[in-house]
Amino acid sequence: MTEPTASSGKVASDRPMAVEVEAGKSYHWCSCGKSTIQPWCDGAHAGTVFKPVIYKAQETKTVYMCCCKKTHHAPTCDGSHQFINDSGRDAYYCR
Repeated sequence: MTEPTASSGKVASDRPMAVEVEAGKSYHWCSCGKSTIQPWCDGAHAGTVFKPVIYKAQETKTVYMCCCKKTHHAPTCDGSHQFINDSGRDAYYCR
């Protein structure tokens, strides 16, 4: 079995979510896309191969967390949501 990646999770939103993080605090980012408290994990991945990604804030600031689950820099947004189509699939493969 292969390890899940951010690009294999369910699209929770087609936009990143701006969140305030506090220096020194750890956050658990949802990698499966099923959490009801996006972008954070609520355990909805139970019974799957997905696991939350731990994000440790180095400073207190606003961070843009990925909600499309296609980022190559999980858990933060890298703009990958711009390349998915309406069905939530990577547009490069849906032409």
